[in-house]
Amino acid sequence: MTQQERQDAIVELVKRQGYAAIEQLTLHFSVTPQTIRRDLNALAEEGLIRRVHGGAGLESSTVNTAYSTRKTLNLDAKQRIGNLIAQHIPHHASLFINIGTSNEVIAEALQNHRGLEVITNNLNVAATLQHKEDFNVIIAGGQVRSRDGGIIGEATIDFINQFKVDFGIIGISGIDEDGSLLEFDYQEARVAQAIIRNSRQVYLAADHSKFHRNPVVRQGNITQLDALFTDRRPPDTICQLLDTNDVALHLA
Repeated sequence: MTQQERQDAIVELVKRQGYAAIEQLTLHFSVTPQTIRRDLNALAEEGLIRRVHGGAGLESSTVNTAYSTRKTLNLDAKQRIGNLIAQHIPHHASLFINIGTSNEVIAEALQNHRGLEVITNNLNVAATLQHKEDFNVIIAGGQVRSRDGGIIGEATIDFINQFKVDFGIIGISGIDEDGSLLEFDYQEARVAQAIIRNSRQVYLAADHSKFHRNPVVRQGNITQLDALFTDRRPPDTICQLLDTNDVALHLA
């Protein structure tokens, strides 16, 4: 069993049981406690499990990881995804860019484009793109979340409903096995729904860790997408949904 296979199996075991002790994992995989500790620390850094004394538990389904931590989680994967999405956005296109650290990386990757019109409810995206003189950057109104610069609320939804753009770029906190797109904040989910409704094509940026997280709020379904951009092949159930519903899969 490779390290990646063992770590994937650890995640599945923790999901089934809710908690797994180091001693149990050591016996189950026939490896040393030091190896299991390294595995657990690596998985916790990716946000796949929650490291606790003596073992590992599930990440909360109601509270998201801190923004400062999410900024650095799987950064290399997010950058590869961002660069790949940027290749699928033509010059002089109009687009929504939603809340999320992956979307902020995508904004950085779009800076070599020309003539984009960008509507965003993410202050960090606006700050990244504001220096591009040939871009038209429009910020949605609404309530600003102090923890991450996201803009949410009824005013945000009303604002987004005024537009119909070429591309809607969204992120997500988790993807369930049935294809449900899941978030922690119901107001953020409602804004994302408005973006999906008002975009001719919808692109989702989601690194591999999102397939192991189960936030509590339903935002939509993966079948509503035109394309999924990720860094590893998704679980077979997700791939079947993508194929059945003609959703393009792009691996960075």
